[in-house]
Amino acid sequence: MSNDQRSLTALVSGLRFGQFLSVGVVGATLDTIVTLSLKEGLAVHPDLAKFVGAECAIVLMFFINEHWTFADEGQTGRLALGRRLLTSNVVRSGGLAVQLVTFSVVRRLPVSIVVFDVELWKVLPIFIAIGTAFVVNYVAESLVTWRVHR
Repeated sequence: MSNDQRSLTALVSGLRFGQFLSVGVVGATLDTIVTLSLKEGLAVHPDLAKFVGAECAIVLMFFINEHWTFADEGQTGRLALGRRLLTSNVVRSGGLAVQLVTFSVVRRLPVSIVVFDVELWKVLPIFIAIGTAFVVNYVAESLVTWRVHR
């Protein structure tokens, strides 16, 4: 089996994809709570609030993925763990850039979605941004951080 075939097989694992998606939901929840708390509660600039929310989520998701989704991947030891944490942050910079640009553009759209007197458009751009970056993060984390194709 070629490296390309091993990479594809590792990426299409339904169990791993589902785990990564579940961890992403936890991360998206934390990201949303932090972003909205900073933006609405503390009047932090929306883009900065989104950056901080995303970074908090990235660190939490790394540790959950490390001990659950990719528990059987990678070398053991503190040095290897530190390398993966650093690699994960660098890898997710691409996903974070996608998130930040998407959020910045989408939140400025002249859209209003009100349901039961609640303006949903304050929250939807966050989820749109997170969803846009999901596939990039899954592929890059699988192949670069945990190297599932080896």
